[in-house]
Amino acid sequence: MKTEEQIIQTEYSELMQKSYIDYAMSVIIARALPDVRDGLKPVQRRALYDMYELGIRYDKPYRKCARIVGDTMGKYHPHGDSSIYDALVVMAQDFKKGLPLVDGHGNFGSIEGDGAAAMRYTEARLQKITQEAYLADLDKNVVDFVPNFDETEKEPSVLPVKVPNLLLNGAEGIAVGMATSIPPHNFAEVIDGVIAYMKNPDINTEQMMEYIKGPDFPTGGIVANKDDLLAIYSTGAGKIKIRGKVEVEQVKGGKERLVITEIPYTMIGANIGKFLNDVYSLVETKKTNDIVDITNQSSKEGIRIVLELRKGADVNNLKNLLFKKTKLEDTFGVNMLAVADGKPETMGLVPIIRHHVDFQYEIATRKYNTLLAKELEKKEVQEGLIKACDVIDLIIEILRGSKNVKEAKACLVEGETGNIKFKSEQSKKDAANLHFTEKQASAILEMRLYKLIGLEIEALLKDHEQTLANIANYEDILNNRATMAKVIIKELTAFKKEYARERKTEIANLEAAVVEEKKIEETDVVFLMDRFGYAKTIDVSAYERNKEAADNENKYILTCKNTDKICLFTNQGQLHLVKVLDLPYGKFRDKGTPIDNVSNYSSSQEDLVYVTSLGQIRGRMVLFATKTAMLKVVDGGEFDVAKRTTAATKLNEGDEVLFVHEITGEENMVMQSEKDMFLRIETGTIPEKKKGAVGVRGMKLSMGDSLTNVYLLDTEEPITVEVKGKEVVLNRLHVQSRDTKGVKK
Repeated sequence: MKTEEQIIQTEYSELMQKSYIDYAMSVIIARALPDVRDGLKPVQRRALYDMYELGIRYDKPYRKCARIVGDTMGKYHPHGDSSIYDALVVMAQDFKKGLPLVDGHGNFGSIEGDGAAAMRYTEARLQKITQEAYLADLDKNVVDFVPNFDETEKEPSVLPVKVPNLLLNGAEGIAVGMATSIPPHNFAEVIDGVIAYMKNPDINTEQMMEYIKGPDFPTGGIVANKDDLLAIYSTGAGKIKIRGKVEVEQVKGGKERLVITEIPYTMIGANIGKFLNDVYSLVETKKTNDIVDITNQSSKEGIRIVLELRKGADVNNLKNLLFKKTKLEDTFGVNMLAVADGKPETMGLVPIIRHHVDFQYEIATRKYNTLLAKELEKKEVQEGLIKACDVIDLIIEILRGSKNVKEAKACLVEGETGNIKFKSEQSKKDAANLHFTEKQASAILEMRLYKLIGLEIEALLKDHEQTLANIANYEDILNNRATMAKVIIKELTAFKKEYARERKTEIANLEAAVVEEKKIEETDVVFLMDRFGYAKTIDVSAYERNKEAADNENKYILTCKNTDKICLFTNQGQLHLVKVLDLPYGKFRDKGTPIDNVSNYSSSQEDLVYVTSLGQIRGRMVLFATKTAMLKVVDGGEFDVAKRTTAATKLNEGDEVLFVHEITGEENMVMQSEKDMFLRIETGTIPEKKKGAVGVRGMKLSMGDSLTNVYLLDTEEPITVEVKGKEVVLNRLHVQSRDTKGVKK
């Protein structure tokens, strides 16, 4: 019978909402965030477990990373090889992880941002600590195993990690709508903190910080805001200020050099190169004259960035300048977010340790329950063998008189003697009284004759005593939380003894870097900008020597102070300000820098109408004219603003600025339209407006007409323009009123 298809109608928005929530939860729980119990993301957990399964132990040869990645992807993590290899690489980098979990062999990248070699070249194996503290006891039913993505394999839902990895190695991850950022910590301090919590579960954050002083970054450096750490570790969120470590070395000739030996954790990778560029910029822009040279002498031994200083340099001020203007002082944003009880949660220091300790008790309970069951089974078998040794002659008689194993076993377990031939009735009676268990009977039947040697029986009795001692020990551990705590603490203490390292990061309260701005000596310079937009400044004398070439090659030339600002007025009504000090100062033949690079001006989106300096228009009036003949004058002081870009004038829709120039108010101006109408007016008749105003109409334009040119008649020199082959002398035009039609030429 054919069933009819059913069409289920649903709201598209509801379907999208449900699908997106499912996706978001998948990213949060199964990809981006670590579990609070083992401190690992799924990809890290799967890679480590796969290495364990492949037998790539710390005392075995290295294996190709491509093998590990392929096996992990095929069995447990079907999300692409790059994510697995990236996770593997990071777990092997000692400059990123406080406790590397993978022992890498080959090129695994550098602190300066060089990537690892391809996985076909590199090799890896587990670190000893990973094997002992992260993957031990997996055979003792300590964690749940779940089906993999295609249900062909089983994988652990969490690794039985015995140390608080979330704090030791930290974590970084971006999920949907949330991100985690946990700094790494010192191994010995964290173990001490865990032991302190186990001895006093009511410990508060302040007391915990007597053991865990603060983050311990593998790159060292100095935490500069010690007083803020209590609030950060209480809430699980905040900002840690970290500084690099700078040493002063004496050089011959009374000079000094600054040597950076430790960098902030956030500077790892491309930010080292950015730091060097930032230092170059400080020198180029004359923010400091103290640095003569900078070299990066870093190697496998560690960071060493050397700044050669001029004689008599102000070292302290330069240090503060580096902290203020470069990444040598940076902020590490802390958000201690992890998956706890199946949902993401931001936790402080104590709750993270509480979750870890609860997990340790759970692991220990499951481990010792498994061990106890094995010992009880062993005890049962041992007791059967000991009992069998006492009646070994009878057992041999039963075996010789039985036709098969089934009959012999039935006699040993249930005392069935019907089918067995005995030498005497007494033996038959004794056999009927035997009551071994199934396991004991199987062990007796499998027992070899040499076990009847006196020494072997003694060994059996000794083993039995040991088994009874083990059972008593395991039962004590399982029934007494204090005993279990002692066992866990003993193991943690052993890990601390073997793997503890000296703290690398210093914790301190440092004063904010204050830079004494050195007063720049004010001098005259000449600003040059060519038609391609390349700008520079040169010395006035250099301009005088090359005046003819400079005038021919440059579109804008003006003399200004080196402390001044260049004003770029555009057709869109914007004013872009550029500090003269931000422009390269050098030789006449230097190329300069594109004006777009040092300002918000974009040559692809707007056109320059006028270029001048702030000093030139300050205290004077600035005339604006637009294509629709709107005019106004603005006090030049209005353009002296801190912002790099400001609106110089307001424009009507479709209008654009045609002309900008500073005036005295005594000049005449001539407006020329597209239809060859000319109007000469006095600039003094144009009202003064604010820069945010549109202005007033300067000329009545006919339909479809617009201004094409504006001329200032500020000298006696005649100005001539050509119209349809005829010359028009603008100085001879009659002065008319503003807002009139003008004359046709």
